[in-house]
Amino acid sequence: MNPTSDHQEAIEKIQELIKDIDVAMLTTVSEEGLVSRPMKTQDVEFDSNLWFLTKKDTSKFHELLHNQQVNIAYAGKSFVSIRGEAELVESSEKIKEFWSPVYENVLETTYDDPNLVLIKVKAETAEYWDTGNKFKMAKFLFRRLLGKNTEGTDINQIVEFN
Repeated sequence: MNPTSDHQEAIEKIQELIKDIDVAMLTTVSEEGLVSRPMKTQDVEFDSNLWFLTKKDTSKFHELLHNQQVNIAYAGKSFVSIRGEAELVESSEKIKEFWSPVYENVLETTYDDPNLVLIKVKAETAEYWDTGNKFKMAKFLFRRLLGKNTEGTDINQIVEFN
């Protein structure tokens, strides 16, 4: 396969794994260390970018001003961990595009609030675990618990997006 089709295949695989998982855990770096919190992923196709909506008066906003390295973890039928770099995007048009009535309650505001900002995460690496094969998953966990080598269980894959 050529690198372009490998890249597209990786994007499609991650899209398939996360498409039905509404909430992810976004991990940022604070002065005290790592901080994780639940975030709703925007309903757009994964193209190696993920989008989240937040307010400027939150700790995550200020943490991202100082350190853009993040990790996003998805848990559902599959487990996916995405490492990347975050960018704060101020775009009222994009916010309006992503807006949902759910946000009015959760964020206690409206889409035209100047305090709203988008977090765009450019994925660098994704790792996912194949939980579809229960036998492989049990074997992997059992070997890990016993402190044994998990090589050959092949339940996880790492994808580079660079």
